[in-house]
Amino acid sequence: MLKEVAKVRQIEGESRRRFFTDPDMDLVVWSDDRGEVLGFELCYNKGKGERAVRWRRGFGFLHQKVDDGENRPGRYKETPILVPDGLFDAKKISRLFQEHSRDIDQSLADLIYRTLLTYPA
Repeated sequence: MLKEVAKVRQIEGESRRRFFTDPDMDLVVWSDDRGEVLGFELCYNKGKGERAVRWRRGFGFLHQKVDDGENRPGRYKETPILVPDGLFDAKKISRLFQEHSRDIDQSLADLIYRTLLTYPA
C-alpha cells in the first residue's frame, strides 16, 4: 500500500511536491498553493522493468521506462534515467494503482485513477 512520506524536500520556486511509496510503486504529486493537482508521476514495476507515466495539466501524458544503468558490461553502474517507452496499458495500471492507493487521500487517489484512464489509446 502506498504511504505518504512526511518530510519531502521542497524546492523554492517549484510547485509543492508530495511523495508516496511502496515496494512496487512510487507516486509524486505536484500541486499549486491552493492544493490543486498540477501533475503527477507514477512509477510502477519497481525492480522488474520499471516504467513511469507522467501527466501534467495543459501538457498531457508521457510514458517512459527506467534505464537503471545496470546493463553496462565491464563498466560501472550509471545513474538511472528515463527513456522513451511504447505501449501503456491504462486500464491495467489504473486498476493496479487503485489497489495500491487505498490508504491515501481518497479524493487524490480518485483524481489520479480517473486521469490515468484518459490516457490516449
